[in-house]
Amino acid sequence: MSFQQPLAAAIRPTKLEDFVGQDHLRIRLHALFQAKRMPSLLLFGPPGCGKSTLALLLATSRNKPYLRLSAPEVGLANLRKKLENMEILVLDELHRFSKAQQDFFLPILESGEVTLLATTTENPSFSVTKQLLSRMHVLRLRPLNRQELTILANRGAQSLEAAIPETSLEILAGLSNGDARTLFNLLELTAELSPEKWAEDKLRQALPEVVLRGDREGDSHYELASALIKSIRGSDPDAALYYLACLLESGEDPRFICRRLILSASEDVGLADPQALGLAVACQQAVEFVGMPEGFIPLAETTVYLSLAPKSNATYAAYLAAQKEIRAHGPRPVPLHLRNASSALQKEWGYGRGYKYPHAYPDAWVEQDYLPAEVNLRFYEPKLQGQEPRLNSWLATYRKKRKVG
Repeated sequence: MSFQQPLAAAIRPTKLEDFVGQDHLRIRLHALFQAKRMPSLLLFGPPGCGKSTLALLLATSRNKPYLRLSAPEVGLANLRKKLENMEILVLDELHRFSKAQQDFFLPILESGEVTLLATTTENPSFSVTKQLLSRMHVLRLRPLNRQELTILANRGAQSLEAAIPETSLEILAGLSNGDARTLFNLLELTAELSPEKWAEDKLRQALPEVVLRGDREGDSHYELASALIKSIRGSDPDAALYYLACLLESGEDPRFICRRLILSASEDVGLADPQALGLAVACQQAVEFVGMPEGFIPLAETTVYLSLAPKSNATYAAYLAAQKEIRAHGPRPVPLHLRNASSALQKEWGYGRGYKYPHAYPDAWVEQDYLPAEVNLRFYEPKLQGQEPRLNSWLATYRKKRKVG
């Protein structure tokens, strides 16, 4: 069976009862379908989760003239003409309009002249203006799970009149990464294969390699990076390697990952293992030198090392404490004895007077005030993990001696 249009469009449901997925929105969707007046909506979610399908179902349920457009294909001047005599606009990829272009919709939504049913794959908190968001209701859609994708795979196989085994359909569902459009594309490719290649053990070899979708500007980019760092912080090397692989297989820039690892080495491992930062910097240099795809090797080594390393965020917390003090009270004057007297006048003013040169004292340490007199605070509080107790032991010893003396 052949189609003039892609399978995803050919079997698009025409009523809500046939729509698969987004069960968390069912009650709200039923209310929208029954409402006397439908509000403007922004449907936010990853590709292939049903955003456009839901928008079209809502538009057609009203029995009013509607128009469907994609933001990249239309300019505002052309859009004004197309909206004449239209009451509903289904607009895909709203985020592709600039913030200035989005202002076009403010007066027509305010007046109720047009109901906007827009879709976006990017977080509307960052990609849509606050003014426009305040005039719309946001529905967040989720990726489809494997069971939902398998239901769609069966529906698509029936439409293609292809008796593909259930186990093979489940494989296609697993390869689709929550994206129904990807599923239907794979299904069409599978239907073109000879039936002997539909077998579970041959299907993976017959299909082109499926590459995870990269989303460098969207939520998944930041969610995966966050999961990587939190897994390292939680000392789980398996989870950290999993998210590292997710990032690399989606086409993430390895330099971005190196930056995150360097920051993690400083923030989460810190002085509990001072070598961690050096290893992370060396990893960045190795990745730059070796390149990809082999760059995954030093990245994996560093990820596991940071996961297994003892953890201390004492230096990170210490800076935040100092920052808080500065922001609250401003920088205090540097004590005179710490100032460098670079002129005769400055010497006369007392710059450098009374400064004790630590190297002139035993063990290169001497009791001396370094903070401004008004700042009687301790920002750095060492922890007991890894190397940090050893690094602080000598200083604690001399501080104790001075107090006793």
